[in-house]
Amino acid sequence: MIESGSCCALLAEELTSTKRDITIVTNSAFIANHIRHAPYGQIILLGGLYQPESQVMVGPMTSHCAETFFSEKFFIGIEGFNEKAGFTGKDHFRAQTIKELARQTKQIIVLTESDKFLHTGVVSIFQTEEVSTVLTDDKIPLEKENFLKGKNVRVFKVQDPVSTKA
Repeated sequence: MIESGSCCALLAEELTSTKRDITIVTNSAFIANHIRHAPYGQIILLGGLYQPESQVMVGPMTSHCAETFFSEKFFIGIEGFNEKAGFTGKDHFRAQTIKELARQTKQIIVLTESDKFLHTGVVSIFQTEEVSTVLTDDKIPLEKENFLKGKNVRVFKVQDPVSTKA
């Protein structure tokens, strides 16, 4: 299961370009459109109230549609993070939908750029302990990385392509 965001769209593209027999369940019209020509995989787009600015479906209908599916992993993007609020977003309806979709999965994985750890969104999505893994670039602030690890969150960093060109 993959929620929305640019990093999540790139993950969906990689999965449907390299993995056979993969099914991606998403509430993101952007992701569904982004991977529509991928050679492998099946896309299940959940219905709901369409938010044009983020190109996602939200609300009770989205949650109801998701009840049919179960996923080992749920990849989400975030708008921010802080030690007290945990992982945060900027839209209440979207945050609530993400929480409800998470009920259908074993592990929650945050996939985001490190600069999101420098901001805090207006609504909490998940407390730190609810997330199993964070995938980000190598610019994540050390104090945030150490805080996450102290809460038993696995942190995987990829090298920022901009820093490799210097």
